[in-house]
Amino acid sequence: MSDPGVLSFTHQGWEQVLAKVKRALVYLDAACAESLHWGCGSTRLLEAVGGPACHLREFEPTAVGGGAEQPKAVFVLSCLLKGRTVETLRDIICRSHFQYCVVVTAVNHAVHLTANHVPAAAAAELEGQQPVFEQLEEKLCEWMGNMNYTAEVLHVPLLLAPAAPHLALTPAFASLFPLLPRDVHLLNSARPDKRRLGSLGEVDATALPPELLLQIRCLVSGLSSLCEHLGVREECFAVGSLSRIIAADLANYAPAKNRRKTAAGRASVVFVDRTLDLTGAVGHHGDNLVEKMLSVLPQLPGHTNDVMVNMVELTALHTEEENWNAVAPGCLAQSSDMAGKALWEALLNTKHKEAVMEVRRHLVEAASRENLPIKMSMGRVTPGQLTTYIQLFKNNLKALVNHCGLLQLGLATVQTLKHPHTAKWDNFLAFERLLLQSVGESTMSVVLSQLLPMIKPSHQRTKDDYCPEELLILLIYIYSVSGEFTADKNLGEAEENVKKTLAQVFCEESELSPLLQKITGCDSSINLTFHKSKIAMDELFTSLRDVAGARNLMKQFKSVYVPGNHTHQASYKPLLKQVVEEIFHPEKPDPVDIEHMSSGLTDLLKTGFSMFMKVSRPHPSDHPLLIFFVVGGVTVSEAKMIKDLVPSLKPGTQVIVLSTRLLKPLNIPELLFATDRLHPDLGF
Repeated sequence: MSDPGVLSFTHQGWEQVLAKVKRALVYLDAACAESLHWGCGSTRLLEAVGGPACHLREFEPTAVGGGAEQPKAVFVLSCLLKGRTVETLRDIICRSHFQYCVVVTAVNHAVHLTANHVPAAAAAELEGQQPVFEQLEEKLCEWMGNMNYTAEVLHVPLLLAPAAPHLALTPAFASLFPLLPRDVHLLNSARPDKRRLGSLGEVDATALPPELLLQIRCLVSGLSSLCEHLGVREECFAVGSLSRIIAADLANYAPAKNRRKTAAGRASVVFVDRTLDLTGAVGHHGDNLVEKMLSVLPQLPGHTNDVMVNMVELTALHTEEENWNAVAPGCLAQSSDMAGKALWEALLNTKHKEAVMEVRRHLVEAASRENLPIKMSMGRVTPGQLTTYIQLFKNNLKALVNHCGLLQLGLATVQTLKHPHTAKWDNFLAFERLLLQSVGESTMSVVLSQLLPMIKPSHQRTKDDYCPEELLILLIYIYSVSGEFTADKNLGEAEENVKKTLAQVFCEESELSPLLQKITGCDSSINLTFHKSKIAMDELFTSLRDVAGARNLMKQFKSVYVPGNHTHQASYKPLLKQVVEEIFHPEKPDPVDIEHMSSGLTDLLKTGFSMFMKVSRPHPSDHPLLIFFVVGGVTVSEAKMIKDLVPSLKPGTQVIVLSTRLLKPLNIPELLFATDRLHPDLGF
């Protein structure tokens, strides 16, 4: 096996599951299905199950149970075994004929003790014992109807969906998003007056709701398992308020203490709050084909990081829209197709133009290997040219099977290039560049007034105009890149004009999208009055002010805006880039905004002594491995930037980029206006 990494960590976890599934019915929840999808593919699971029938089912309350000829079940779950999850287990088992049940949870036993309110001291005494799992094993036998049947409950850390050797996502935590200033008011509503929080800087673990704290502990459990697999003792660092809480929890995670004592390697884990820079998440400056695929192609159902590719082109069906659902969709993840995987990784790491040429090269080489009658053409790559190459495989089953992964990515490329929203990408980019110049030269009120004429009701919009969701993306861009600004009378008027115009546009929409329903609290435009819409706009602009003020507590990373001068135009400098450059600053100054989280008395003493003795404080550039975790999502371009920048600043340093999800611009308003960020649904 190659050096330990995110791929080997995921493969090792799934190998433990695959060892249990022979001739079993396998129930997966969405997050574990996504880990399998990117990690080793459903084909690998089906091979391990064996037998002619498909034995995979979604874990949900209405899932079909097992018949008399299906005595074995394996449940693969990303969550705590508690509450509704256990009720669903009971319901499925009680309507089945199982005699052998295996339940796999991605959350380790120590977190189950925490979830069941077992004090830390009592939990420490239970080391090596697993009473929560043992109690559930008894229950499983009871539900199967015979205490002599076999039940097994075990922990396997199925945390990651590895998109590439340098990039992995955590599907079970896709909704985890950093706090904003308005959240402080919500947290204060549950606190006595004397213990009120003044700002996000004062928020610590004790201030968070128990559900959010438990969600963080579940994430920490998985990250600790990853560090164990990598064989490293980690130093934890944080930029931002929620990152600080997660980093502190990992640094002081009790089950990791013995592991750290024996670890041969060292690593720095740096957590960064996404909210400190939403410009990079909603902007269109990333010159990457995969980003465009994720933005314009429909989402793969049940997934947060993959899309559907229409495969009708490769069948005898007509390509009309009514036939699209007749054929199973393709996707971007090619975990079990080596040629497809190689192309996918090339697309992640190249610019748009080179990526399209790479797709053509792979198609030409594959067609040549299959002796298909290919006509070579040089010059610019067009969607029509790629379609011609792809259709060569159409009536050749052997060639189709041999190059299935490549053809999915080829069709994804064609559908992205032809999609009307791809043409809009350049419009967004042009307007964002214009905004960057305006931000430096004008007040915020002038910048908003530039946006006002672009807000049009549905009956006045052309295909080139912005719909309400796209206008929200531009507003988030404006407020995030501007950062802290002085509010004045003109700004109040400009904001009011935008609010009223947007409120009216919302009311005139023929149909409200899921995002607009969430923002307005109305499921239909018929029920949306101007008054309701205007209240929603007032709340939305409060959130936008929060976005602008997200870096207020930073001392060093206060801005992502670089003003123009007589030789250079104004530009955007990603906060993630600033953090990486600061980590590997040649003079290694003590980081100002990158906080080190101590993991006990020894670290605290070191930090204290360093104030008056020559003791070096832990620094994120000290170790040969940097794990960079963006809390709230990362774009493909940002992951590539981090991967390329780290070795250029410090050759020999290995970097792994982790995040809660892959982002497209529309994800940010969805996450920003989510109502359950402080109280995630953990299935209780």
